[in-house]
Amino acid sequence: MMSRKRWLALIAAAMLFVASAAISLVSSPAVDVDEWVGTGTSYKQTIVETGTDFGKSIAILELSGVIQDTGSAPSLLNTGVYHHRDFLKQLEKAGEDPNIAGIILQVNTPGGGVLESAEIHKQVEEIVQDSEKPVYVSMGNMAASGGYYISAPATKIYAHPQTITGSIGVIMQSIDISGLAENLGIEFNTFKSGPYKDILSQTREVTDEEEDILQTLVDEMYDEFVRVIVDGRGMSETEVRELADGRIYTGSQAVATGLVDELGGLDDVIESMKEDLGADYNVIRYEHSLGLYDFFSMSTNRFLSPSYELQSIERLLNQSNTPTLQYLYAE
Repeated sequence: MMSRKRWLALIAAAMLFVASAAISLVSSPAVDVDEWVGTGTSYKQTIVETGTDFGKSIAILELSGVIQDTGSAPSLLNTGVYHHRDFLKQLEKAGEDPNIAGIILQVNTPGGGVLESAEIHKQVEEIVQDSEKPVYVSMGNMAASGGYYISAPATKIYAHPQTITGSIGVIMQSIDISGLAENLGIEFNTFKSGPYKDILSQTREVTDEEEDILQTLVDEMYDEFVRVIVDGRGMSETEVRELADGRIYTGSQAVATGLVDELGGLDDVIESMKEDLGADYNVIRYEHSLGLYDFFSMSTNRFLSPSYELQSIERLLNQSNTPTLQYLYAE
């Protein structure tokens, strides 16, 4: 049974949330009300710069953090964390909205999963080719590996001189704890249906045959990365492979190599897009907005489940222990 204090805290929190959400709804007329009461895919559009030409807008979408699909919906406790499905939906809506004349992606990420990066890349490519809307990338502190992969099909790429980008390549890592286990007197018993079923197991060394299998996977994904840059940047395969040895570049170096178009911050990107569109449109920012369902779902987990935090830690550990192919800058 939930204690009386917990019930009072939950009711008070709910009242505060409803009041603040109502104020937000009134002050942000661009909020989609149907999505506002949805299940983790809602967002709001906030005007960040008012233009003199009306009718259309330039949308800013922010991608910050490791590009991975954690499967969890945003909540009050993790609104600053990257949420893959939510970002894809925002990108899709910006591409389909006839009132959006152009899209700016604020990218600040070391990269992430191969699949997730490919999903974003595909959407950006479709927006540029099918909707014929310009998509500009504004790189932040870091737009490395998968961060560059998703930027490659953009109409223009901007970076700060101090931006860290590049790290073009694929990585897969695992940990071998067999030596430590032996010192501790721990033995592992594994029963498998085939010789490679426990490939990259943490309990033994990788065999030569397994190294060949894994390297083939890495090479295949690397070839795809190269193709993406060749197509997106109009560079030759030879040029790309010379640059794509995993090294990182500053924004200035990336401009010199042709990986980035121009140096500049977000304000420069906005000004450039307005000039290219030939109109001084409003600039709006897509931001996640928790719906009522999200709030109460989070609150129920928070107050009713004493092992909520432990479950989150367990999920994180399970993910980190699973070797995956990644377009990721690993320091």
